[in-house]
Amino acid sequence: MGMLDAAARRVAAGAAVELRPSGSSIVPLIRSRQRVIVAPVDPAKLEVGDIVLARVAGTVYLHLVSAVDQARKRVQISNNHGRVNGWTSHDRVFGICLAVDGAPRPGADGKTVAAGAEYPCPGSGPGPRNPRPYDSARSGGAIRLCP
Repeated sequence: MGMLDAAARRVAAGAAVELRPSGSSIVPLIRSRQRVIVAPVDPAKLEVGDIVLARVAGTVYLHLVSAVDQARKRVQISNNHGRVNGWTSHDRVFGICLAVDGAPRPGADGKTVAAGAEYPCPGSGPGPRNPRPYDSARSGGAIRLCP
């Protein structure tokens, strides 16, 4: 199981996660190993341009929403270079990217399941630091799980 699969499981269970994904598929929006915060999303609120954690044809991606079909309750997922991964149903969209390296993602406000949580992970904003370490056994130190 990969890092994004583990993150998808946690987000599907209701947790916000902080991770550092590798790759260049959505550069310049997210560069390889930048710190990303993903929280559970209300898929009915998604719009083109949102960055989501979603499963498409068996693979979990942190990619862009490139089209929305509200009538059929599905979204199209693509990278940032014109490659379409495919359509996926709302129940396979786990979370939305709220911030990249601490900078809030435009348009993500109000789309989380627990809308209004400005800092979903302890330690990602004002307040006490997150006492839980990176889960290196499952993710090579690339993902920190928030309570």
